[in-house]
Amino acid sequence: MPLTPEQQAEIEEQRAHPQPTLRAVAPGMEKHLYTAHQVLDHGLVRVIDYMGDDNAITQAARVSYGRGTKSVSNDEGLIRYLMRHWHSTPFEMCEVKFHVKLPVFVARQWIRHRTANVNEYSARYSILDREFYIPAPEQLAAQSTVNNQGRGAVLEGAEAARVLDLLREDAMRSYDNYEQMLSQDGQQGLARELARMNLPANIYTQWYWKVDLHNLFHFLRLRADAHAQFEIRAFAEVMCAITRDWVPYAYAAFEDYRLGGTQLSGKGVAILKRRLAGETVTAENSGLSKGEWREFAAIWGEN
Repeated sequence: MPLTPEQQAEIEEQRAHPQPTLRAVAPGMEKHLYTAHQVLDHGLVRVIDYMGDDNAITQAARVSYGRGTKSVSNDEGLIRYLMRHWHSTPFEMCEVKFHVKLPVFVARQWIRHRTANVNEYSARYSILDREFYIPAPEQLAAQSTVNNQGRGAVLEGAEAARVLDLLREDAMRSYDNYEQMLSQDGQQGLARELARMNLPANIYTQWYWKVDLHNLFHFLRLRADAHAQFEIRAFAEVMCAITRDWVPYAYAAFEDYRLGGTQLSGKGVAILKRRLAGETVTAENSGLSKGEWREFAAIWGEN
């Protein structure tokens, strides 16, 4: 269960007493405030606070460019123009603060995005809960033979059962030892900041993560991609749905130009021009490496 009954009661109390405000609000985002969206087995994403909406983006752009935007007659068109031409500053006018509960190994991937403000639950101060991420059977996969950092075929039968048993047993054993080192029986015990080092990377942690919309889009472009690791992608997909409700014009442009679009190198552009001119371009005469050609052909075809 992502939230305890006490946490849920606190959230319901907060939602029951809304406060009037003169600042701009986004109706789509208001419904997400304090609502916990479950992710994986024990994880969650919820919006704590936000600032700005689609109008904040266009307002900032018009301040920046003055008369230069008068030919763009509507907000949606302006936002698409900004996204299409990689103008990032207007999108930085919107911010959101998430509460995220996630496995430690996912947090270690996530924290590589260094353009946000983060405050994590302290295992030096508090005792971590006995909650571990155990993958669903369909997520148990062997190492990919093509991608050194990806998954291959799904494990089945006795092999899948063996792996799941090991994951559960190791997690429970490590937490039992963690509790014993902290001492529940009157011994002096080990400091929490030291006892935590025995815990596995699939234990859950929590943090507040505050980010502007430009950097959130960068995070989602990478982590909601089909090639991202499933576990972090599960969080990114929930955040995509929230962002779509928050800034619908900006998200639609992001989905079109970033998530659904592609980027070509100079060599890639040259190959497409050669094809349009009637030339047959192959891996051998393309000038691309094997990896580049494989990625190019996956989108544009072999011929």
